[in-house]
Amino acid sequence: MKRAGILNAELNAGLSHLGHGDLVVVADCGLPIPPGVPLVDLAVVHGVPRFEDVLDALLGDAVFQDCIAAEEVVGTEAEGWITARFDGVRHVDHEALKRMSAGAKLFVRTGEATPFANVVLVCGVPF
Repeated sequence: MKRAGILNAELNAGLSHLGHGDLVVVADCGLPIPPGVPLVDLAVVHGVPRFEDVLDALLGDAVFQDCIAAEEVVGTEAEGWITARFDGVRHVDHEALKRMSAGAKLFVRTGEATPFANVVLVCGVPF
């Protein structure tokens, strides 16, 4: 039994296979899941689990050097959630973010039902 951190076995397995530069998508429940990208579907019902909670758990367990969000998030509630956790968020249009997700090593679907609560995280290293 783990002492702390992420308890979901499937999410732990996905994280343990990541390397420097790999992409991880943390998505609301509406972002299309690209074929062939490993999926950890945490969604239970709309709003559970929340995007913020999943993002915080990931940030407690892994190192990310960059965060990319859709331009459309600017001015929304989700923008505050993202900018509170990352300095210098890069923005691309929503369609580009969806295309980028096809190259992810891990796609984490939350139950979040807030529009544009999606990020692509770039794995860093702890040293």
